[in-house]
Amino acid sequence: MNPSIENLCILAGNANRPLAEKIAKHIGVRIYDAFVGKFNNGETQVMISESIRGKDIFIIQPTSQPVNDNLMELLIMADACKRASAHSITAVVPYYAYARQDRKTRGREPISAKLVANLLTAAGLNRVVTVDLHAGQIQGFFDIPVDHLAAAPVIAEYFRTHDFEDAVVVSPDLGGVTRARVLADYLKTPIAIIEKRRPQPGVAEVMNVIGDVKGKTAVIIDDIVDTAGSLCEGAKALERLGAKRVFAACSHAILSDPAVERINNSNIEKLVITDTIQLPKEKESPKIVVLTMADSIGDVMIRIQTHLSVSQLFK
Repeated sequence: MNPSIENLCILAGNANRPLAEKIAKHIGVRIYDAFVGKFNNGETQVMISESIRGKDIFIIQPTSQPVNDNLMELLIMADACKRASAHSITAVVPYYAYARQDRKTRGREPISAKLVANLLTAAGLNRVVTVDLHAGQIQGFFDIPVDHLAAAPVIAEYFRTHDFEDAVVVSPDLGGVTRARVLADYLKTPIAIIEKRRPQPGVAEVMNVIGDVKGKTAVIIDDIVDTAGSLCEGAKALERLGAKRVFAACSHAILSDPAVERINNSNIEKLVITDTIQLPKEKESPKIVVLTMADSIGDVMIRIQTHLSVSQLFK
């Protein structure tokens, strides 16, 4: 083992144990023994079974479904580490819940993304590592360092190795143009933009497509796929406008019902996702390809631990 990472200690909650195991294997360390479960009355119970005094703790816990249970596990694990005299505590939160509630759009609405940031900081965290926040400015909600990773290099590698001809990267809305541009730069392709409106939450109507998709292989890129309604509508619109093939990719696949059914019945050939959220067996599909973020996250953790530049990884 690299002597500089001897003090690195990984703890894992229940949200995505397979990802935690892949990260630990990549780094070359083990996951410390801890029980994370529930008392009979439903309260979260955490017992760390070995000494972590003076250790640099990395808690790997996306706040995926069930969101509030996994968030409470993370908060209580952080508190347990603080009270066990850990040297530092970093939360590795590949999927950051409540990120879509990052501003007030109507009166008397909460800004839940900021509240979650406050809770994590109050629990005793020294640093947060996350992947593709819904809005990058959420980093500013924290008063502690945030390392914000992008899934684009991992997703780009998949499409590069499959050598798609005459491709165009498509943003599913005006707000995702920057994300589409990043992937397009990796793939050296043009971009197009789907213009849509949301008459109500969870409902999207495609109004127009900006850019040329006729005769091209379209790759729709988004950060989150939830019910997949707007994604599938966008794919239909691209086909109507002459796209010869349609693929989709996202960082975080929530896939609330009936998302998988919609994707299976759509003209999308493949949905490429990452394992920031664990894909349950019942949601697996021949159309869904899962890529791992373990190596990228592990490399960032090593650089944090060895006091090297994290930004160099993104160049």
